[in-house]
Amino acid sequence: MAYLTVVDGVKQFVGFRALNGVSISVEQGEFFTLLGPSGCGKTTLLRAIAGFNDLTSGTITLAGKDLRSVPPHQRDIGMVFQDYAVFPHLSVFDNVAFGLKPRKVPQAEIKTRVAEALDAVHLGALAERLPAAMSGGQQQRIGLARAMVINPRLLLMDEPLSNLDAKLRIELREEIRDIQKRVDIATIYVTHDQEEALAISDRICVMSAGQIEQIGTPQEIYGDPQTLFVANFVGTLNTLDTGPNLERMLGQLSLRAPNADTWTIRPESLRLVGEGEGAGPDHAALEGTVAKFTYLGREAHVLVKTDVGELVVQLGAAELKTLRSPGDRVFVLVPRDALMAFDADTKRIKLED
Repeated sequence: MAYLTVVDGVKQFVGFRALNGVSISVEQGEFFTLLGPSGCGKTTLLRAIAGFNDLTSGTITLAGKDLRSVPPHQRDIGMVFQDYAVFPHLSVFDNVAFGLKPRKVPQAEIKTRVAEALDAVHLGALAERLPAAMSGGQQQRIGLARAMVINPRLLLMDEPLSNLDAKLRIELREEIRDIQKRVDIATIYVTHDQEEALAISDRICVMSAGQIEQIGTPQEIYGDPQTLFVANFVGTLNTLDTGPNLERMLGQLSLRAPNADTWTIRPESLRLVGEGEGAGPDHAALEGTVAKFTYLGREAHVLVKTDVGELVVQLGAAELKTLRSPGDRVFVLVPRDALMAFDADTKRIKLED
């Protein structure tokens, strides 16, 4: 039995249903991420688990016990917020110790546990400092230490890195993952950042409009999306123009999908080749014209106009020796096994030979 389960969770506000029959299960020690755009219901679900907003209907169980009947302050859940939520008038030590005092933890144990929590987030030397004199990243570490020091049964994190700059966000997400692995605590993490989700999660739950689109490992979510929403939201996607030109290309590759409404392919699956190179039963070569070249350091994106639409081609570092300019004539190699088809209901279709 899973450590945490939500079954048929519904949250109805006046004139708006934020959650529409959501079911998830999280294992002990698992890093489980709720991913989706603003308004998809991910924070509503997190707050229902924390007890801040109760569900309209559905069940939430933790370690086999009904959680909805337990008041929020008795759930033993650690929470890390987006806006740090530190007390500016308290020292770092007192901020972290704040949740231990209502639990009647002895003073000697408080000192030990706070010191261990601060060492875990690399703030041991700053215990007496006030948060106002600290950076955003350091303040978020205080929030993380405060959530962990109570030895919670579950750790919830609501977009904890969204207020930080890009470089610090990457550094801190790695630290969060390392700490979570070390303490082996079930963690539910909310984010709208797809790269963040892919980098740190054991499993990802992609949400849209109050419903679950797909749950899977990062590799499954990115490499095997089951809906068009997931394919579009997680990563960059090329959508091919329907029509006779696409039909010819599919015929050349001997691909059939009678119910296909949309055909797509990832930019990194495409290659730029010379005329006559690579085409065959497993690859189609499309002639095109460069519309835009965008250099990104480790890679570049080339926008190519072809007879099946504009395609973004991702070039790796080894391919950047030849710069492309608008107007250049190129050939795009399309691998047969990288094409993805979706039906009119945006569900993934299994391709037929």
